[in-house]
Amino acid sequence: MKAIVGVADMKVSNNPEESIITYSLGSCIGLVIYDPVVKVGGILHYMLPESSIDKGKAAQRPYMFADSGIPRLFKTAYKMGAVKQRLNIYVAGGAEILDQKGFFNIGKRNYMALKKMFFKNNVMINKENVGGNTNRTVRIEISTGNIYVKTSGSKEVRI
Repeated sequence: MKAIVGVADMKVSNNPEESIITYSLGSCIGLVIYDPVVKVGGILHYMLPESSIDKGKAAQRPYMFADSGIPRLFKTAYKMGAVKQRLNIYVAGGAEILDQKGFFNIGKRNYMALKKMFFKNNVMINKENVGGNTNRTVRIEISTGNIYVKTSGSKEVRI
């Protein structure tokens, strides 16, 4: 069973039959967390670093922004029994797709917002696949915690 995480969306599950996937991470970030003890995993697909640029939109769609989406991802997983110290964390995306010259640097800014928040909260990233200029698709299997990534023009690989 596949649960799809759209743009500016999030899903957390403890259903071993489920696999969560998010497609076409360009400058967006796909943040994957997984607790192997209780087998709780989730993906957040956020678009922008800071909700302060549009408070109204942030209230309606908190998963659109790093600073409002990331805490919700973690808190939802904690409610399902996940423990911060046990989490495996994978980050993908943050590419410069439409902005090859780096004028807006949305991908980089999205990634830096996450790094800053993680640093403040003493959270470590286990693996990442960020930057460059390719789209990525990320999938996690809830039963195993296996994470797969597919970049444009290549096969899906387990990381």
